[in-house]
Amino acid sequence: MIFAGCAGRFSAEMEHSWLIGRDETAVRGKRLAMIDLVDAALPPGRGPEVLARRIEAKFAQAMLLQRASFSRDAGTASRALARARAALRQCEALLPG
Repeated sequence: MIFAGCAGRFSAEMEHSWLIGRDETAVRGKRLAMIDLVDAALPPGRGPEVLARRIEAKFAQAMLLQRASFSRDAGTASRALARARAALRQCEALLPG
């Protein structure tokens, strides 16, 4: 479930990069690596549950990124960006080298 959540967060990061015109190459590689981990650790019969977790995490990360990029309140934007980056760092720590 942790890997699924991270795959969702990386998906949101990649899509946000497209939205704001930033190169998504680095995050795309991390997303693919995380999807490989999801596939390798997927328990039999738990596919729908794992997919639901991935979608929930993608939505949560996307909301943070939208607030960080488009909020008119600087404090809200700053807090959202900090939370989004912290979540992503936790996911990046799960990836090899």
